[in-house]
Amino acid sequence: MRTNRWAIAIAGTIAMICLGTVYSWSLFTQPLIAAFGWSNTTTTWTFALAIFFLGIGAIIGGRWQDRSGPRPVAITGVVLWGVANVLAGLGTARLGAWWIYVTYGLLGGLGLGMGYVTPVAAVTKWFPDKRGLGSGMVVMGFGLGAFLYNNILKSIAPFAAAAAEAGRVIAARAQGGTAMLSDAATGTIMSTFLWSGVVFAVVGGFCASFVRNPGTAAAPARPAASAAAHAPAPAALVDYPPSQALRAPQFWALWAMLFLNVTAGILFISNAVPIMRELTGAAPATALAIYGFIALFNGLGRFFWGAVSDRIGRNMAYLLIYGSQVLIFFFVGGLHALWLVTALFAIVLLDYGGGFGTMPSFTADYFGTKYMGVNYGWILTAWGVGGVVGPIFVAAVKDRTGTFAGALPVIAVILLAAMVLPLVTRKPGEKREGPFYRGLLRRARVGA
Repeated sequence: MRTNRWAIAIAGTIAMICLGTVYSWSLFTQPLIAAFGWSNTTTTWTFALAIFFLGIGAIIGGRWQDRSGPRPVAITGVVLWGVANVLAGLGTARLGAWWIYVTYGLLGGLGLGMGYVTPVAAVTKWFPDKRGLGSGMVVMGFGLGAFLYNNILKSIAPFAAAAAEAGRVIAARAQGGTAMLSDAATGTIMSTFLWSGVVFAVVGGFCASFVRNPGTAAAPARPAASAAAHAPAPAALVDYPPSQALRAPQFWALWAMLFLNVTAGILFISNAVPIMRELTGAAPATALAIYGFIALFNGLGRFFWGAVSDRIGRNMAYLLIYGSQVLIFFFVGGLHALWLVTALFAIVLLDYGGGFGTMPSFTADYFGTKYMGVNYGWILTAWGVGGVVGPIFVAAVKDRTGTFAGALPVIAVILLAAMVLPLVTRKPGEKREGPFYRGLLRRARVGA
């Protein structure tokens, strides 16, 4: 019986939703600080470690799935992420920061990487005719995970009460007090980790069991030559094994593109609620609700930019992704209107997600799909490194200066410099006057 590629994509998307709940970390930041007296940097290291080990897990999962297929790797990854949350909820209150680092950070991060890379690699193979659309759809699930999880948590009265109490505790400490989160509220936060992990493992593991590679005749053929002539990023004619891909300068250009976009977006995601409260003065419940809403744009950006890149090309998509964030990071630190800050950070999340929606197709276009799992796994180490640099940088700025705002213009300068990369990067073996540059020249002539 013929397998429906859309069913594979939907199953992968739901598994990704369970994994994407890691982007809800900022909901736990203030409760953990209030419960255990940790600093912003101590708390943020948990999230940073999870993203760093995601990159390691992606390499492991990519090599494993290229040899054994995506199904066992995807199941292992999602279940490991669920178990890590359960263990974090069981032991953090007694054992302290090192325990949540090892469980949520290390084990959870490895599970995230294995669970993430396999649906992306598999679904990209199912959609050779619409790579940006297919990969954008499945990675959209990762972005939607935070949106759904945020809104579920804020609707649970005990968690909402614990978050509000944490806000009051931190405000009292700022006035010189020594208040701590109550035992009941701390227990609520730990229980949230535990039961969330159970749901992730059961629901995500079930959906991951449907992820598989297409057979030789299952996936649609690539577009015919006449149609492909109009495509902005034609498919790679050669499948590059990792040993060759890692020696290509284009590979590291793609790595750098993802790293820089991740560093910018994840800086905000890791401390979204505290940053929005600082800039706008919003109450904890208001900031929580707003982030719960704009997290949707992280998911939508993956689908939107992935589909757009099929039309305008991956290079042009990344150029627009960078450019639309530069002015935001330059000026948002001096803005205080809640609606305006919300709108600007929604664009940041749209672009952050767009980097992930575009990069799988970028990698496949340049290096082929045969070794997509391990090649893209190596690309995802950029996510792991950026996941440490961005969050730890902004947390350190906050701890040393008392404000997050000083970190934002630095990111603007980095993104401005990063715009050079999509302008100069081209496929292996492609001359400078390739399709991307001919397109730029053609648009320039039309404009003239």
